[in-house]
Amino acid sequence: MRLLLAPMEGLLDHSLRDTLTRVGGIDLCVSEFIRVTDGLLPKRAFLRVLPELLHGGRTPAGVPVRAQLLGSDPHCLAENAGRLAELGPAGIDLNFGCPAKTVNRHRGGAVLLDEPELIAQIVSAVRRAVPAHVPVSAKMRLGFNDDSRAEECAQAIESAGASELVVHARTKAHGYRPPAYWDRIADVRQCVSLPMVANGEIWTLADALRCREVTGCKDLMIGRGMVSHPGLALEIVLHDAAQARRGQPMQGAFDQTPTEVSWARLWPLLLVFWQRMSLHVAPRHRSGRLKQWLNYLRRHYPQAQAAFDALRLVHEPRQIEAWLMEPLALS
Repeated sequence: MRLLLAPMEGLLDHSLRDTLTRVGGIDLCVSEFIRVTDGLLPKRAFLRVLPELLHGGRTPAGVPVRAQLLGSDPHCLAENAGRLAELGPAGIDLNFGCPAKTVNRHRGGAVLLDEPELIAQIVSAVRRAVPAHVPVSAKMRLGFNDDSRAEECAQAIESAGASELVVHARTKAHGYRPPAYWDRIADVRQCVSLPMVANGEIWTLADALRCREVTGCKDLMIGRGMVSHPGLALEIVLHDAAQARRGQPMQGAFDQTPTEVSWARLWPLLLVFWQRMSLHVAPRHRSGRLKQWLNYLRRHYPQAQAAFDALRLVHEPRQIEAWLMEPLALS
């Protein structure tokens, strides 16, 4: 059973991937998308999004990272996938799920879910362009305006040779509003045989267990839930291990909560994130990036609210770093 860290454009970049994978429990990451339009990208374009390519395609904690491409031109995507594969990522992922209006307006992401024939052409072209040992996966939503073609899109992806499919259990029209329609992932599973990963509205251990039960997917992809609760993947892994030792079903009841990743353990990782992020983010944007993550952490850690309040009006990087170097004043 694998746990995948989802891509989150504008938030979950290589700095946060590095930080979250240090906690444990994550088996595979997928990068933010690399936009492909009408030409062959230079090597630096791939490295900007995936500096892990310089280290065997893995985060410093050793977790493999799959590179994600976004576009609508099969030939151009295939050409770039071939070059990218030479750099050694853990695989190539194709984005058919981004709901951003600017991306969709330029014929990328979820808008392609109304064109399953084109989806098949893209997957097929990329599959042919990269070596057989390099996985080619895809991520899709249930549809664009509705989910009437979800099964057709999944079948197109499978028939074109993809090795794995992640399904986000909402349409583009749903955005990120709850609920996630996990039952529709179960429907899609019935019409394809390739491995499937469930994604959407997994915030807690209970959500993860329920999602597995409803969808039938053993593998999960988690995004906002991991950013808000960095110990979630580890919590799921520890629960699964405990249940296996007891010989009980993975979705069965559990009588104790696995070890929590405390604020005291998370605190040093805030500094790791700050230092890693500062290497590539302009000084004027650094405070915003840290506050962005603290805003998510407030959902799970009361201490994150105090940290957010303490830094709300602080913008000078040296002041923030000095504050982060202090002992656990907010414990």
